Amino acid sequence: MFKLNEIQELIKLVDQSSLQELEIQNEGFKLFLRKPGRTESVIVSSAPPQAAYGAAAIAPAGLPAEAQPERGQAAGTAEPASAALHTIVSPMVGTFYGTPSPEAPAFVGPGSKVSEKTVVCIIEAMKLMNEIEAEVKGEIVEVLVDNGQLVEYGQPLFLLKK
Repeated sequence: MFKLNEIQELIKLVDQSSLQELEIQNEGFKLFLRKPGRTESVIVSSAPPQAAYGAAAIAPAGLPAEAQPERGQAAGTAEPASAALHTIVSPMVGTFYGTPSPEAPAFVGPGSKVSEKTVVCIIEAMKLMNEIEAEVKGEIVEVLVDNGQLVEYGQPLFLLKK
């Protein structure tokens, strides 16, 4: 089984390398990482899903269950109401800023219409300010993090209705 600190270290190493994807299998568990630019995902699976942990188990790499890839669609299982929403996730570890400067208004908020190129926030990583774009057209439903909050790779930042 993979430990959370091992997964976080692997995410950092992949993020800093030229690798686009990494897949590791170990003792019946599988870890798959894919860099942004494609569909972002962090998936950890085992042969008996959550058998040893019960229904309250933490999702892979500390992600909430709704941030996991949409497996229910392929399996034909019932989906929660939030499955119709698109999740904009952090492509890196850093500090979330919802405004371009402390005195400026927020890039977006609930009800804001966005296009694929709309900047929704800035993630500061290693003193570099990285503008994060929506990458899909729709309407912001919810901002999931606070200004100045540290965020992890793959952490949900916004819920968007397409």
